Parts: sequence; C-alpha cells; structure tokens
Amino acid sequence: MPRILGVDIPKDKRMDIALSYLYGVGRILSVKILKEAGIDPAKRAKELSDAEVAHIVATIQKNGYRVEGDLRRDISQNIKRLADIGSWRGMRHKKGLPVRGQRTRTNARTRKGPRKGGTILIKKVEEKKAAPAAKPAGAK
Repeated sequence: MPRILGVDIPKDKRMDIALSYLYGVGRILSVKILKEAGIDPAKRAKELSDAEVAHIVATIQKNGYRVEGDLRRDISQNIKRLADIGSWRGMRHKKGLPVRGQRTRTNARTRKGPRKGGTILIKKVEEKKAAPAAKPAGAK
C-alpha cells in the first residue's frame, strides 16, 4: 500500500481516485498532479514504483499545494482567529451552531448533535399525574 505524505492510499484504485484520499486533493487536482508528474491516471496504485511515488510527492510539494496537516492547521487557525475577534461566524463556531445562515428551529442536527431531554420531561409529568391518584390511608 503506497504512502503519500503520511497517508496510506488504497492500492486497488486508479491513481486519480486514490490521490483524492489525501485531505485537500479532489478529482481535478489529482488529475493535474498526475499529468505534471507524467503518470497515467488509469494506473493502479499497487503498480506504482517507489520512484513514481516520490515523483508525485515532489510534484505536490513543488507546486505548493496545501494538503493534509498544513491545510488542516490553516483552517483551524482561521476559525480560531474568527472566534478570537468575536465575529458572528466565530461565535457560531464556538457554540457549535450552523455558521452560514441555515435555520436552527428545525434541522441543523449535524451541527447541534442529537436531541436532548424530550423523554425525561414526559416521564416527570406522568409521575406527577400518578402521585395524586393514590390516597393516604387515613383519608376519607
């Protein structure tokens, strides 16, 4: 299984697909990288020689593409900067709510997480209804 920039790429996939397993590399960029490296996009990852893998890595680094750790770091620094200056988007990131104007009254479950509480409230109401029904022993 070839390793490119610290990521194991799948060996049975075509190279144009396999390179898209790198964070920050999509289909278009992977084809561009392979074209510049002089490697056939239809070639399978397991058929690559060590020299070809090194050539792909050199091409990515030479062109200055931000992938994997560098890109993740840049994105997290951008989000941290927004939160530090107190912008609307930064506050939404801090609170874990949708950032780009989506509604939150319904939906938004991906950002907000699973629903909290609903069934607990129902149980407490049922207990209150059941408690007055039982009369004390001395009452008429």
